[in-house]
Amino acid sequence: MKSAIRILDPQPIWNHFADLNAVPRASKKEERVIQFMMDFGKSLGLKTQKDATGNVIINKPATSGMEDKKTVVLQSHLDMVHQKNSDTVFDFEHQGIEMYIDGDWVKARGTTLGADNGIGVATIMSILASDNIPHPALEALFTIDEETGMTGAMGLEGGVLSGEILLNLDTEEDDEIDIGCAGGMDVTASMSYTTEKCDTALYMGYTVTVKGLLGGHSGIEIHLGRGNANKIQNRLLYGQEEATGLRINQITGGSLRNAIPRESISTIAIPKSNTSAFLKVIHDRIHDIREEYKTIEPNLKSISQKQHVPNSS
Repeated sequence: MKSAIRILDPQPIWNHFADLNAVPRASKKEERVIQFMMDFGKSLGLKTQKDATGNVIINKPATSGMEDKKTVVLQSHLDMVHQKNSDTVFDFEHQGIEMYIDGDWVKARGTTLGADNGIGVATIMSILASDNIPHPALEALFTIDEETGMTGAMGLEGGVLSGEILLNLDTEEDDEIDIGCAGGMDVTASMSYTTEKCDTALYMGYTVTVKGLLGGHSGIEIHLGRGNANKIQNRLLYGQEEATGLRINQITGGSLRNAIPRESISTIAIPKSNTSAFLKVIHDRIHDIREEYKTIEPNLKSISQKQHVPNSS
């Protein structure tokens, strides 16, 4: 299917995007894509360097007649949000993204696509490789680790760039120019608790899985009202300790700090005498939640399956 993607217009951008997506580039694990960009710049005979942080800078002289124009910095980030569905077997450290065409969209099989900011990188690559696009002197800046800390941009030393104009190609609207952005905050919470044994003769184990959600980037899609799998999971379980004697062994949901959680799995134990009541509560609540999200999250589902009783809860 990559061959079909390579003939999309504009072909230079899609070809560079396909080349880029063949290279593993998860945040904080960008060694291969850094080398890929270094090799790319050198293959064009352009001045190419890597700074102490790992950012790659490629310089391209101005085309004839534009030598008197101000140098322009074109910037995109190399890393991508590396998220996959729980039932997808994929190694972001060693595999390239598996792309396919679905109608008018290019998608990835069971993982994020990497268009953020791969399309920006591919666009800059196309300009660097072109021989028919007039331009002033260019400084192409490819930063690392944007998605999980902005460490590439933060580590860029003064004096490395000379351009007075910087165009950041990490955007969602190709007909708009942004002059600012929102911030973010990381919160780590911890608590102490005492585990207790569950008697297998008295308790039945279950896993409750919330899946089928769209997910998305917490920066650009948080306003769309999409479901948060962690919140939905907790709505299913809330109050069941008192009502049915539920005991929680583990709740796992979401995978990245900047991605809306689209899957959540809990491992729990229920007194055998209350399993019917527990399952009815789950059934009723997920029915109500699906009604709530039916226009936004049509594929939302919850699956409750028996399993061995957890060792402790």
